Amino acid sequence: MRLKSYVLLLSSLLLAVLGAAPSASAAENGEWAVYPAAARLGSRPYFFLSADPGSTVTDRVTVANKTTAPLTFRLYGADAYNTDRDGGFAVRTRQERQTGAGAWIKPERTRITVPPGSAVTVPYTLTVPADADPGDHPGALVALDERIRPGGKGSVAVGVQRAVAARLYLRVNGPTVPALAVEDVSLDQDRPLVPGTRTSNAVVSYTLYNRGNVTLNPRVALRAEGLFGRTLLDRDLAKVPAELLPRQKIRLTERWTGSPQLDWGDITLTATAKDVRETGTVSFLALPWLAAATLLVGGAAGLFGLRIRRYRTARTGPDAHVST
Repeated sequence: MRLKSYVLLLSSLLLAVLGAAPSASAAENGEWAVYPAAARLGSRPYFFLSADPGSTVTDRVTVANKTTAPLTFRLYGADAYNTDRDGGFAVRTRQERQTGAGAWIKPERTRITVPPGSAVTVPYTLTVPADADPGDHPGALVALDERIRPGGKGSVAVGVQRAVAARLYLRVNGPTVPALAVEDVSLDQDRPLVPGTRTSNAVVSYTLYNRGNVTLNPRVALRAEGLFGRTLLDRDLAKVPAELLPRQKIRLTERWTGSPQLDWGDITLTATAKDVRETGTVSFLALPWLAAATLLVGGAAGLFGLRIRRYRTARTGPDAHVST
């Protein structure tokens, strides 16, 4: 008999808050939706708030049940962050420590039951601390389903809770400082031992870091130059997050198929956003090491043979002494 343990997995990949730029639709997963209270569904898909340090903002969030059975949810505020996987927009779980908007949001009710085919609207307050830093503090209002669903296979059973969240974009009034950095650029090359026997590949890795206090919508261009300034590659990168949140950094990669097998140059990444432009560079040497080693060994052997020949010539030359 196999012993099964039960593990509760609180999904941090909240279905409603991951993805690209905000779209004009309510956050939902097919069973329930979470959105700012408004006269018309979808007319206000996200919370966009501004406040002074030390002030309090009041608003309302609606949770709609699209199923034929009642659903019970935990309501809480959460901080937002960029995922390591692809830089998508995600929010913290209830168990994680909230330090920004998530800690400042207080729903009037933290547990609600929504009848089938109905919606419940809950007021909440957002109190900004007097010493809060100016700039953007993204977060979300989260409706966490209390049901624990089975997931996974094998000897370890996994319980999964699902959540849907409506994004909240809060700006604390004060000086805004956009700042961006491209850091730790590196190149990993995969070349054939014998040049020309197959296509070479390279992976460019870099860290994109929002050092400022406002959300940025970055664009990144990659340019590779070889000897004598020849352009080897020039492209705009697609795998860049639509929103890079303040004080967030993500590690990104870009594959370069057909990278050079014999060249020497530089790779430059240029990141731009509103009012900012930064670059990061790494140099590279593409050299077929097997061929280089063969030439080196052959050259060394030739040089050694030449020295031996000269040595023998010196010993048997016309000035050599012959004894009888």
